Order: sequence, then C-alpha cells, then structure tokens
Amino acid sequence: MTALVAILGIAIGVAALIVALALANGFRDEMRAKILQGTSHLTVFRSDGRAIEDHATLAARLRQVEGVVSASATTYDGALVKGWAKGAAYAVLRGIENDASVSGQTQGWVIEGSFAPLFEPRVPNDPTAPPAVVGADLAAKLGLSEGAIFFVTPANEMHSGQRRVLRVAGVFRSGLFEYDSTWIYIPFEAAASYGGGEHAMSVMSVQVRDPDRVKEVADRVLSALGAGYTTVDWQQANQPLFTALALERRMVVFIIGLIVAIAALNITTMLILVVVERRRDIAILSTLGATRGGVMLVFVIEGAVVGAIGAIAGVVLGLALCFIGNHYKLVSLPADVYSISNVPLNTNLRETVLAALIAFGLSVFATIYPARNAARMRPVEVLRDA
Repeated sequence: MTALVAILGIAIGVAALIVALALANGFRDEMRAKILQGTSHLTVFRSDGRAIEDHATLAARLRQVEGVVSASATTYDGALVKGWAKGAAYAVLRGIENDASVSGQTQGWVIEGSFAPLFEPRVPNDPTAPPAVVGADLAAKLGLSEGAIFFVTPANEMHSGQRRVLRVAGVFRSGLFEYDSTWIYIPFEAAASYGGGEHAMSVMSVQVRDPDRVKEVADRVLSALGAGYTTVDWQQANQPLFTALALERRMVVFIIGLIVAIAALNITTMLILVVVERRRDIAILSTLGATRGGVMLVFVIEGAVVGAIGAIAGVVLGLALCFIGNHYKLVSLPADVYSISNVPLNTNLRETVLAALIAFGLSVFATIYPARNAARMRPVEVLRDA
C-alpha cells in the first residue's frame, strides 16, 4: 500500500508538471502567433523622426534585403469611433498600402466581407465613404456589419471635432482581444489624410521570412539603409509580455517541482518502513555474505522501480490530460483579461522526458538515506534482539 501511494504521488506530480508546461507553452505560442499575424515583424523609421519622403522607393530597397518577404508603408493612429445607431469607443486606425501589408493568415481572420475593397483604386473626389475592416468585438459594440456607415475622429483632429465617415467592408476576428476590440484597417491613402499627410508615411512595415531571426534581418536592413534609419522588431515591441510569461513559467515549474520532490519523499518513508520491518532478513543476508554495497543496491533498485513506474504513469496521465484538454478546449479564459479566449496545451517531447527524468532522479536520491541505514545494520545485534 505504501508503494502504491508513492507511485501515485510521483505520477500526479509528473502529470501536473507536464500539463503546467504544456499550458505555459500553449499560452506563449498562441500569443506569439496572434502577434506575428497582425503586426509588422520589423518596423523601420527615420532616426530623426521626420517623414519618409519617398516610401515607394524605400520599400523597393527593403525588398532587396536578404530575408525580407515584403515591405510597405503603414500607419497607426488613435481615433474615437462612433456607430450610426449606438455606442462609441477608442480604436486604432491602421492604414495598409497593399495586399503585402496583410499576410495570408490575416486574410483568414475575415468572418464577414473582405479586405479586397481596401486595395481597390479610388476615383479622385469619390464621394463614397472609404472602406474599412473592423475587429469583431468593436463591430459588435458599435452595432456594425458589412455595408454599415460609421464615424471616426482621428486623434490629431480631436480639437476640431471633425468626423470622418467610413464604410464597413469586412469584419475580422483574430482571437487576440486587443485587435478584435480596437483595430480598424483602412486604405493607406485615407489614413495618410487623417494622420496629417506626409507624417503618416514615416513608418515602414516589413515582414521577414523567419520571425525568429528578425534581429539578423534588422542588422542587414540598417546596413543597407545607413545610419539615418532605425528599427524596432516584434520581439523588442513585445518584450515585457514575453518576459512576464517566461517568469510565470519558471515559477510554475519551481512550485510543481517542489510537489514532485515531496512526492519522492514518500519513497524514503516507504523504504524506512521496509528497513524496520525486514531488519531480521537484512541481518540474515549480511550473515550469509551480502556486502554493504549489495544491501544498499537492493533498496536503491526498489526505489528506482517505484520511481520509474510513477514517472511513466505520470507521463501517460499528463499526455492524456493534454489531449483531452485540447480536444474539448477545456482551458477557456476571459478574453478581455488574458487577450485570448482559449489556450491549447502544447506538449514538448524534450520537456516531457525531462520531467520524467527529474522525477526518476529524485526517486533514486530518496533511497540513499534508508539504503545506507540498512547497509550499516549490525547482524549480530539484530539477531540477538530477535
């Protein structure tokens, strides 16, 4: 019974560690994927903060840099948004220049309408309202759907109270609350006029082939453009978020590691009881010629078997829980607090094996004390007392 309790403790500890690591991986990977889909991998702007006069030429130069997939001018501008029938909210107007400004994954966000109207050429002095693609949560708050008209007051026009008119060409849902509740994609020309003309052309959005090697691409971009430009990559822009996630992950691993260590102490308790119960048997083995090392090895092997069974059972249990959690999407979160509504449990082979090895190592370590006590037992005294 004591051995079963020890096995169960190890198994639960290992399973908890695997699930916790999978949850941390899933949250980090989901946030990373959403961020990379919706924002620039690399943002290029002038070091002096002045406007980029010829963004088309600069975009062509950036596309020639190794590792760059696309480059185009873009804008980010705050605005007050009001629906025709109800509601008002703060929004971020993002001006996009062409299809390259919106990745294929972002195109897949659309749940109503399309991004296509944003890239259609407009006739000069066209009286119709410019098209816009609105985040799903923002659209719901303002009562907007495809074809609806709504009003925006850009940040630089707040003092005058001038309102601009936009038409909903589509609604998107990214799964990231910050985007779905505040972002509005609009044509670059419209964004430039809202943001003060040339000043809106001072940001270049660059997408790279391998986001994990964005710093290497940034170095090549600066070498190609010269000292007059500077860059901010997606890792720098989101460093506080990923630093917080890394700290949270380490704390979770530490706490659950303590649980595994405490579970391993059950093996120590079990073997101490075995030593007490089998004192006479141990003494007889020693009398028959068993060495101290041999006696210790017996108890170490017993603890190792318990630890191995517990670790394997924990791995099976942990992977099963992750599969069930992903299949039924059991980990749901309030999107307005955690940014994403569902977290996948992403297991990692290296981390799973490491969790099992740590549990097994602690189990073996827990056998040392009772094994040494058994080996130091004096057969003469034990048999005399018996």
